[in-house]
Amino acid sequence: MNDIIREIEAEQLKENVPEFRVGDTVRVYGKIKEGNRERVQVFEGTVLKVQNGGNRTTFTVRKTSNGIGVEKTWPLHSPNVEKVEVVRRGKVRRAKLFYLRDRVGKKAKVKELIK
Repeated sequence: MNDIIREIEAEQLKENVPEFRVGDTVRVYGKIKEGNRERVQVFEGTVLKVQNGGNRTTFTVRKTSNGIGVEKTWPLHSPNVEKVEVVRRGKVRRAKLFYLRDRVGKKAKVKELIK
């Protein structure tokens, strides 16, 4: 039974998934359906967490909009996520950046990783 499920999930995986980690600033192009129209909306922010699980992999992105923090969790292999673009790399030492929820202004920034 598990082999059948693995085969079905392997077919649903996307091939062109960019390599990004927690702390990176990403631009997510998500499809939004309004009535009978469909459009692409961009959501840019810092990756707070990545939960790996095959085709169920999700990642949470946080941005501030008009002084209010907005978080959105995206399924990585969903057809509603058109593409994910890495804007800049972040230098962090944790797997989950939940402490950014309590920070405001410049303190809420993540240092850039320079190689």
